[in-house]
Parts: sequence; C-alpha cells; structure tokens
Amino acid sequence: MAPAGNFESMQAALDNGCDSIYFGVEQLNMRARATVNFVMDDLPEIVRRCNEKNVRTYLTLNTIIYDHDLSVVKTLLTKAKEAGITAVIASDQAVIMTAKTMGIEVHISTQLNVTNIETVKFYSLFADTIVLSRELSLRQVKKITDEIEKEQIKGPSGNLVEIEIFGHGALCMAVSGKCYLSLHSHNSSANRGACKQNCRKKYTVIDQESGFEIEIDNEYMMSPKDLCTLDFLDQVIDSGIKVLKIEGRGRAADYVATVVKTYREAIDAYYEGTFTKEKINIWMETLATVYNRGFWSGYYLGQKLGEWSDNPGSSATQKKVYVGKGVHFFQKASVGEFKIEAYDIKQGDKILITGPSTGAQEMVIDEMYVNEKIAEKATKGDSCTFKLPFRIRLSDKLYKIVEA
Repeated sequence: MAPAGNFESMQAALDNGCDSIYFGVEQLNMRARATVNFVMDDLPEIVRRCNEKNVRTYLTLNTIIYDHDLSVVKTLLTKAKEAGITAVIASDQAVIMTAKTMGIEVHISTQLNVTNIETVKFYSLFADTIVLSRELSLRQVKKITDEIEKEQIKGPSGNLVEIEIFGHGALCMAVSGKCYLSLHSHNSSANRGACKQNCRKKYTVIDQESGFEIEIDNEYMMSPKDLCTLDFLDQVIDSGIKVLKIEGRGRAADYVATVVKTYREAIDAYYEGTFTKEKINIWMETLATVYNRGFWSGYYLGQKLGEWSDNPGSSATQKKVYVGKGVHFFQKASVGEFKIEAYDIKQGDKILITGPSTGAQEMVIDEMYVNEKIAEKATKGDSCTFKLPFRIRLSDKLYKIVEA
C-alpha cells in the first residue's frame, strides 16, 4: 500500500508495483498541510488511473472531526462514492457511521490505536480492514490474526477482517500518532493534519535555578529513526497481516518509486522462495539512497524505543539536483527535449525525470545532443535532447542524481 501526496507520487507508485494507494483530499486528512493534497475534482482521475492498473484506492479521512466539518465530510464521501473509490480510512465515529450508511467500505485508521482482539471484534461491525497500533510487536500482531481466523471474525463484506500494519517510513514519537506538542506550541493540531513537527527539532535543557544549559547528547530525542521492516519482512508476512503500508505522503515521487519497487521485489522474492541475505543487503542499500532519517525496526521485534535521529534532515546516500524542465517529446524518435535552467548535465549522468503523468523515472544518459549537435555536456541555457524509454510532458522536471 503506497502513499500518494500528488499525481507525481501516485504515478510513481503505480509504475513500481503497488497493490493499493492511499491519499488525502483537501483538509480532512492527517497530512492536510504537509503536502499538496488532491482536491475533490481529482477523484475521478485518481480512480481512472488506478483502475487501469487494477490498483485499489483508499481515501484518508482520518482526522478529528468537528461539527462544522460534518457537511464537508458528507460532500467528500458522496463525491468519493460517485468516483468509485475502494474504501475510506477513518478514525472519527462520525466518518465511520456516515460511510457505512452510504455503503462505502471502511478501514479503521491507526489513530484509533487498536491493540487487542476485542477491539477488533467491535470495529468488525463497521470495517473490513483494521490498521493496528504502531506500538505492537509481531508476536502480538500474530496473536490477533490467529484469533481472527479461529473465531471467524468477519467485516461487513462477509469476509474475514484483514489486518494492516505500517511497514516503512517516518514514525511519530506519540502513541499511534496522537500528539499535542504542535497544538500547545503553535495552536496547530497534529490530529487535524497540521503538525509543525516540534519533535524533529534539537532542544536544550535549562536548569531553572542556575540557568545552566546543556544540549541533549547531540541527539534529536523526540525524533525516531524511520521504520524499516525489509530485513525481517519474512517475519512480518508470517504474522498474518494482509496489507503492508508504506508511509510518505509528504515525500517526493522518487522516494515513493524507490521504496515501492524495493518492497515489491522483496515481497515477491519471499513468495518465490528467493528472499536471501544477499538480496536484503542490496535492497537496504537501495532504500538508503532516498530520503530517510536512518532506519530501525520499530517495536515489531520487541525493542524499547531508543533509536533516535542524529540529524534534522535526511540520511540518504544520494540526492537529486534540479537541472531543467521538459520542453517537447518527439514521439516517433522517442526523444525528449529539455531546457537546462540550473546545473550542468553530461553523458553518463544518472538522471531523474518527474511529472504528474510521468511519475518518477530514473535512467542514465548514454548519448545526448546540445543545440542539435552531439555533445558530452549541456550547461545553463542550452537545449538538450536524448532518447527516452518513456514519454515526457511539458514542464516535467529534470534532475541529476549525485552522491550525498
């Protein structure tokens, strides 16, 4: 299950083997301010593109809801049903009941902190899929999935309730993401999708009596490293879950492309019997190339929390540098033309091209033309063309990938 913060990221997910996407529309989702969210009018196009790839669509409508939001909730759910979305991910009972009344499939958000089989039984009256609390161990997850099978706990569809867990991406320091720091400091509620990410900053402790100040061990003590389950993915699958969720609606399309593709390969390898230590090492190196705060295994293997970030930004081993934008695509020759607006680019460079329809495509330039003449290098102001194995669109962005 892949994140989609915009059309670029969604296309990247579709191109790299996701089975489902989750996305927010306008303000009533947990990434209301973190990304350029979709709008209601985008729903038909989202569903159309996903249906072409047989990919399920999940609308996140999982914030706290106030009375003045209820009319918007009903309007959004009506539009979602008309567009044909697969399900809505919800945490507020108003959303759950409204969706159920309208005949829309409901998935229970991790914000509801489901941690035991009795709670699963309760929400099975409303939902076919339940996202468990992020604080559970795999042993606890397995016990819940075993009990679902044993007691034949079914959702409204008549099928056994499916369990979903987070598999990769940013972790919040708070229990299932319910944090109030941002509300206290900026009157900007994380539970309304408006987190200011206080936890990702560096702090100094001050002795109130003496005024003595000390930095906290040079660590970001409220900022956990990113969750990564790839190196023990076999244990994750064996726990009986049905959906593995990749976090990252606020991250770029190349992040989505790389992470989805890597987990797709790993999951397929597990079922093919080729999930080996050698492959794991390669996959882990690949995951490290895109945005991350370092990796740890969360609570799944029973550890206490203690894997903190040691810097405020990304620990990625690669970064992308903006070069220019797409100008034209010559379809018969399969050649793309770009206007170089920033950094130089040369033959042999690894590049990334992103766009709402293009997604995130990586390749190496084998041969290039500058101002209609074969050349090894293009600089700012040049018109540059080279062959592409995919179509580009006007104003697609061209990046060069370099070592971080």
